[in-house]
Amino acid sequence: MAGHDLPRQLAFMLPHAESLTRDNFLGGPANAVALALIDAWPEWPSRTMMLVGPEGSGKSHLAAIWADVSGARSTAAHALGAADVPDALTTGALVVEDLRPGEVDERALFHLLNLAREQAAHVLMTARLAPSSMDVELRDLRSRLRALPMVSLSPPDDQLLRALIVKFSADRQLAIDEAVVSYLVSRIERSSAAARRAIELLDSEALRQGRPVTRALAAELLSTLTGR
Repeated sequence: MAGHDLPRQLAFMLPHAESLTRDNFLGGPANAVALALIDAWPEWPSRTMMLVGPEGSGKSHLAAIWADVSGARSTAAHALGAADVPDALTTGALVVEDLRPGEVDERALFHLLNLAREQAAHVLMTARLAPSSMDVELRDLRSRLRALPMVSLSPPDDQLLRALIVKFSADRQLAIDEAVVSYLVSRIERSSAAARRAIELLDSEALRQGRPVTRALAAELLSTLTGR
């Protein structure tokens, strides 16, 4: 009607499940050593290993792959309490996700590592920081963590970042052409998390505006995508 603004189209963001299988994992130089570790199980250099890398680098995906083949249970590090430790190791394998200093019951974690050693259980921990950079108050735990073999995941190179953008688009059934992929690779932060956020925003805006995902739309959203 004249004199009235047309209502903006609402974009209903439905959850998009991501497959965390071995076949769905995108490998590259940034994660090759970590993927080789998972594939080598149970021939690990230690029964307890740690994966370290930035947000969205693939730690959780690798942990899910290992849990599938090993029968491991999984727990968030911040949710682990002393009473949970015995049951956590009942399958003989456990994933402890996202270990962060100051957000974990240090005595419970130390108890877990001791019990895992006694029971010859396998434990895979993930963290964003290397143990040497963690501020751990419990001296025995600090020493134990720093002695653990660690595998690092690096930021993706151009080829892997490109593949991640295509994968995240396919997960959302979002049509995206080579021009958009190249544009994003050259401008977003070099991380899986940034690629995921970029595709989520492009999908949302394309739906809201009733437009296809084009390089022009990506350029319009660049300040939001990069935070600049």
